[in-house]
Amino acid sequence: MEVRGERECTECGTRWSYFETGSVACPDCGSLRSVGTGERRRHTDAPAELDLNPVLVRLDDTPLADLVDEIKAECRSYLRKRGFIRGGDLAPLDDAYLAAAELRHAADVYGRLAGPGGGRADATIRDGDRSPEGASPGVTDDEEWYLTSLLRAADTGERPDASEVPPRMHEARGLAAVEAVLEYRTDVSTYLDEHPDPEASRTLGAIRDRAKRVDALDGDVAPAEADALVAAAVELGRYLIADDPEALASARERLEDTE
Repeated sequence: MEVRGERECTECGTRWSYFETGSVACPDCGSLRSVGTGERRRHTDAPAELDLNPVLVRLDDTPLADLVDEIKAECRSYLRKRGFIRGGDLAPLDDAYLAAAELRHAADVYGRLAGPGGGRADATIRDGDRSPEGASPGVTDDEEWYLTSLLRAADTGERPDASEVPPRMHEARGLAAVEAVLEYRTDVSTYLDEHPDPEASRTLGAIRDRAKRVDALDGDVAPAEADALVAAAVELGRYLIADDPEALASARERLEDTE
Protein backbone atom coordinates (compact mmCIF):
# COMPACT_ATOMS: atom_id res chain seq x y z
CA MET A 1 0.00 0.00 0.00
CA GLU A 2 1.01 3.64 -0.38
CA VAL A 3 0.88 5.72 2.80
CA ARG A 4 2.05 9.11 4.01
CA GLY A 5 5.00 8.28 6.19
CA GLU A 6 4.80 11.26 8.55
CA ARG A 7 1.81 11.69 10.84
CA GLU A 8 0.69 14.53 13.09
CA CYS A 9 -1.60 14.13 16.09
CA THR A 10 -4.54 16.55 15.94
CA GLU A 11 -4.93 16.37 19.72
CA CYS A 12 -1.42 17.23 20.95
CA GLY A 13 0.55 18.07 17.81
CA THR A 14 3.11 15.24 18.17
CA ARG A 15 4.71 14.09 14.92
CA TRP A 16 6.04 10.60 14.24
CA SER A 17 6.97 8.24 11.42
CA TYR A 18 4.37 5.66 10.48
CA PHE A 19 7.13 3.73 8.71
CA GLU A 20 8.82 3.20 12.09
CA THR A 21 5.81 2.52 14.31
CA GLY A 22 3.30 1.04 11.86
CA SER A 23 0.56 2.73 13.89
CA VAL A 24 -1.74 5.74 13.45
CA ALA A 25 -2.03 6.06 17.25
CA CYS A 26 -0.10 8.97 18.75
CA PRO A 27 2.95 7.64 20.62
CA ASP A 28 2.61 10.43 23.22
CA CYS A 29 -1.08 10.72 24.07
CA GLY A 30 -2.50 7.59 22.43
CA SER A 31 -5.07 9.50 20.37
CA LEU A 32 -6.22 7.93 17.12
CA ARG A 33 -6.93 11.35 15.66
CA SER A 34 -4.02 12.06 13.36
CA VAL A 35 -3.36 13.15 9.80
CA GLY A 36 -0.76 12.03 7.31
CA THR A 37 1.71 14.55 5.95
CA GLY A 38 4.34 14.42 3.23
CA GLU A 39 4.33 12.37 0.04
CA ARG A 40 2.86 8.90 -0.22
CA ARG A 41 5.31 6.01 -0.41
CA ARG A 42 4.97 2.29 -0.95
CA HIS A 43 5.14 0.41 2.36
CA THR A 44 4.60 -3.32 2.95
CA ASP A 45 6.48 -3.89 6.21
CA ALA A 46 5.25 -3.43 9.77
CA PRO A 47 6.95 -3.63 13.15
CA ALA A 48 6.73 -7.23 14.32
CA GLU A 49 8.17 -9.34 17.12
CA LEU A 50 8.46 -13.10 17.14
CA ASP A 51 7.54 -13.80 20.77
CA LEU A 52 8.34 -17.43 21.57
CA ASN A 53 8.87 -16.97 25.30
CA PRO A 54 5.50 -18.56 26.24
CA VAL A 55 6.71 -21.70 24.46
CA LEU A 56 10.28 -21.61 25.70
CA VAL A 57 9.30 -21.41 29.37
CA ARG A 58 7.31 -24.66 28.99
CA LEU A 59 9.84 -26.49 26.85
CA ASP A 60 11.42 -28.48 29.69
CA ASP A 61 8.19 -29.89 31.11
CA THR A 62 5.89 -30.11 28.05
CA PRO A 63 6.25 -32.58 25.14
CA LEU A 64 7.48 -30.70 22.09
CA ALA A 65 4.69 -32.24 20.00
CA ASP A 66 2.16 -30.47 22.24
CA LEU A 67 3.72 -27.09 21.43
CA VAL A 68 3.91 -27.23 17.64
CA ASP A 69 0.51 -25.62 17.01
CA GLU A 70 1.42 -22.67 19.22
CA ILE A 71 4.80 -22.34 17.50
CA LYS A 72 3.20 -22.34 14.06
CA ALA A 73 0.57 -19.78 15.07
CA GLU A 74 3.18 -17.36 16.43
CA CYS A 75 5.35 -17.72 13.34
CA ARG A 76 2.38 -17.17 11.02
CA SER A 77 1.38 -14.04 12.93
CA TYR A 78 4.90 -12.66 12.65
CA LEU A 79 5.31 -13.48 8.96
CA ARG A 80 1.94 -11.93 8.04
CA LYS A 81 3.10 -8.56 9.36
CA ARG A 82 6.44 -8.62 7.58
CA GLY A 83 7.25 -7.11 4.19
CA PHE A 84 10.28 -5.86 2.30
CA ILE A 85 9.44 -2.33 1.16
CA ARG A 86 9.86 0.34 3.81
CA GLY A 87 8.94 3.87 2.93
CA GLY A 88 9.53 3.23 -0.76
CA ASP A 89 12.93 1.59 -0.22
CA LEU A 90 13.63 -2.09 -0.80
CA ALA A 91 14.83 -3.97 2.29
CA PRO A 92 16.94 -7.16 2.34
CA LEU A 93 15.56 -10.66 2.70
CA ASP A 94 16.66 -10.92 6.32
CA ASP A 95 17.69 -13.78 8.60
CA ALA A 96 14.82 -13.13 11.03
CA TYR A 97 12.22 -13.78 8.32
CA LEU A 98 14.03 -16.89 7.11
CA ALA A 99 14.33 -18.31 10.63
CA ALA A 100 10.63 -17.77 11.36
CA ALA A 101 9.63 -19.41 8.08
CA GLU A 102 11.86 -22.43 8.72
CA LEU A 103 10.65 -22.78 12.30
CA ARG A 104 7.03 -22.76 11.12
CA HIS A 105 7.59 -25.50 8.57
CA ALA A 106 9.82 -27.53 10.89
CA ALA A 107 7.12 -27.46 13.57
CA ASP A 108 4.58 -28.64 11.01
CA VAL A 109 6.76 -31.54 9.86
CA TYR A 110 7.60 -32.46 13.46
CA GLY A 111 3.93 -32.55 14.39
CA ARG A 112 3.13 -34.90 11.52
CA LEU A 113 6.06 -37.18 12.33
CA ALA A 114 5.15 -37.35 16.01
CA GLY A 115 1.55 -38.24 15.19
CA PRO A 116 -1.47 -37.97 17.52
CA GLY A 117 0.40 -39.52 20.41
CA GLY A 118 3.52 -37.42 20.07
CA GLY A 119 5.56 -40.60 19.66
CA ARG A 120 9.33 -40.79 19.81
CA ALA A 121 11.39 -43.14 17.70
CA ASP A 122 13.41 -45.84 19.40
CA ALA A 123 17.03 -44.76 19.83
CA THR A 124 18.13 -47.47 17.42
CA ILE A 125 16.02 -46.11 14.56
CA ARG A 126 17.95 -43.87 12.19
CA ASP A 127 16.55 -40.85 10.34
CA GLY A 128 14.59 -41.84 7.26
CA ASP A 129 14.03 -45.47 8.36
CA ARG A 130 10.54 -46.89 8.28
CA SER A 131 8.81 -49.65 10.17
CA PRO A 132 8.01 -52.91 8.32
CA GLU A 133 4.46 -51.66 7.72
CA GLY A 134 5.82 -48.47 6.09
CA ALA A 135 4.65 -46.14 8.86
CA SER A 136 6.71 -43.35 10.35
CA PRO A 137 8.56 -44.51 13.48
CA GLY A 138 7.97 -41.18 15.22
CA VAL A 139 10.51 -38.43 15.73
CA THR A 140 14.20 -39.04 16.28
CA ASP A 141 16.61 -37.28 18.61
CA ASP A 142 18.13 -35.47 15.62
CA GLU A 143 14.74 -34.18 14.53
CA GLU A 144 13.91 -33.00 18.03
CA TRP A 145 17.31 -31.29 18.27
CA TYR A 146 16.71 -29.56 14.94
CA LEU A 147 13.35 -28.10 15.93
CA THR A 148 14.57 -27.15 19.40
CA SER A 149 17.63 -25.42 17.92
CA LEU A 150 15.44 -23.37 15.60
CA LEU A 151 13.08 -22.53 18.45
CA ARG A 152 15.79 -21.35 20.84
CA ALA A 153 17.63 -19.25 18.24
CA ALA A 154 14.78 -17.90 16.10
CA ASP A 155 14.94 -14.46 17.72
CA THR A 156 18.55 -14.11 16.55
CA GLY A 157 17.83 -15.36 13.03
CA GLU A 158 20.21 -18.29 13.38
CA ARG A 159 19.49 -21.59 11.65
CA PRO A 160 21.30 -24.94 11.70
CA ASP A 161 23.84 -25.47 8.94
CA ALA A 162 22.59 -27.27 5.83
CA SER A 163 24.67 -30.32 6.75
CA GLU A 164 22.87 -30.58 10.12
CA VAL A 165 19.30 -30.77 8.76
CA PRO A 166 17.92 -34.30 9.35
CA PRO A 167 16.76 -36.06 6.16
CA ARG A 168 13.06 -35.98 7.00
CA MET A 169 13.36 -32.24 7.75
CA HIS A 170 14.68 -31.38 4.27
CA GLU A 171 11.07 -30.59 3.39
CA ALA A 172 10.95 -27.89 6.08
CA ARG A 173 14.14 -26.23 4.85
CA GLY A 174 12.95 -26.36 1.25
CA LEU A 175 9.43 -25.05 1.87
CA ALA A 176 10.76 -22.25 4.08
CA ALA A 177 13.07 -21.20 1.25
CA VAL A 178 10.19 -21.23 -1.23
CA GLU A 179 7.93 -19.21 1.07
CA ALA A 180 10.56 -16.60 1.82
CA VAL A 181 11.79 -16.26 -1.76
CA LEU A 182 8.32 -15.97 -3.29
CA GLU A 183 7.24 -13.37 -0.73
CA TYR A 184 10.42 -11.43 -1.40
CA ARG A 185 9.88 -11.81 -5.13
CA THR A 186 6.46 -10.14 -4.82
CA ASP A 187 7.90 -7.04 -3.17
CA VAL A 188 10.92 -6.91 -5.48
CA SER A 189 8.55 -7.03 -8.45
CA THR A 190 6.54 -4.15 -6.98
CA TYR A 191 9.76 -2.21 -6.39
CA LEU A 192 10.85 -2.80 -9.99
CA ASP A 193 7.58 -1.34 -11.25
CA GLU A 194 8.87 2.03 -10.03
CA HIS A 195 12.59 1.31 -10.55
CA PRO A 196 12.78 -0.65 -13.83
CA ASP A 197 15.85 -2.84 -14.31
CA PRO A 198 15.63 -5.43 -17.11
CA GLU A 199 18.60 -7.45 -15.82
CA ALA A 200 17.14 -7.65 -12.34
CA SER A 201 13.73 -8.61 -13.77
CA ARG A 202 15.23 -11.49 -15.77
CA THR A 203 17.07 -12.81 -12.72
CA LEU A 204 13.94 -12.42 -10.61
CA GLY A 205 12.05 -14.53 -13.14
CA ALA A 206 14.70 -17.26 -12.92
CA ILE A 207 14.47 -17.19 -9.11
CA ARG A 208 10.69 -17.55 -9.29
CA ASP A 209 10.97 -20.50 -11.69
CA ARG A 210 13.45 -22.25 -9.40
CA ALA A 211 11.26 -21.63 -6.35
CA LYS A 212 8.23 -23.07 -8.13
CA ARG A 213 10.26 -26.16 -9.02
CA VAL A 214 11.22 -26.73 -5.37
CA ASP A 215 7.62 -26.13 -4.34
CA ALA A 216 6.43 -28.77 -6.82
CA LEU A 217 8.70 -31.22 -4.99
CA ASP A 218 7.07 -30.24 -1.67
CA GLY A 219 10.39 -28.73 -0.61
CA ASP A 220 12.10 -32.12 -0.56
CA VAL A 221 15.46 -31.06 -2.00
CA ALA A 222 18.96 -31.03 -0.57
CA PRO A 223 19.26 -28.25 2.05
CA ALA A 224 22.23 -26.83 0.12
CA GLU A 225 19.96 -26.37 -2.91
CA ALA A 226 17.34 -24.60 -0.79
CA ASP A 227 20.04 -22.35 0.67
CA ALA A 228 21.36 -21.53 -2.81
CA LEU A 229 17.88 -20.37 -3.84
CA VAL A 230 17.67 -18.10 -0.81
CA ALA A 231 21.19 -16.79 -1.42
CA ALA A 232 20.27 -15.89 -5.01
CA ALA A 233 17.33 -13.82 -3.77
CA VAL A 234 19.49 -12.17 -1.11
CA GLU A 235 22.16 -11.29 -3.69
CA LEU A 236 19.56 -9.85 -6.06
CA GLY A 237 18.29 -7.66 -3.24
CA ARG A 238 21.83 -6.51 -2.51
CA TYR A 239 22.28 -5.59 -6.17
CA LEU A 240 19.16 -3.41 -6.13
CA ILE A 241 19.77 -1.87 -2.71
CA ALA A 242 23.50 -1.18 -3.00
CA ASP A 243 23.81 -0.99 -6.81
CA ASP A 244 26.38 -3.78 -6.65
CA PRO A 245 26.81 -5.49 -10.06
CA GLU A 246 28.90 -8.26 -8.49
CA ALA A 247 25.89 -9.24 -6.38
CA LEU A 248 23.79 -9.67 -9.53
CA ALA A 249 26.47 -11.89 -11.06
CA SER A 250 26.63 -13.90 -7.82
CA ALA A 251 22.85 -14.40 -7.86
CA ARG A 252 23.02 -15.82 -11.38
CA GLU A 253 25.94 -18.08 -10.51
CA ARG A 254 24.06 -19.56 -7.57
CA LEU A 255 21.11 -20.36 -9.82
CA GLU A 256 23.37 -21.93 -12.44
CA ASP A 257 25.15 -24.05 -9.83
CA THR A 258 21.90 -25.76 -8.90
CA GLU A 259 20.81 -26.56 -12.47
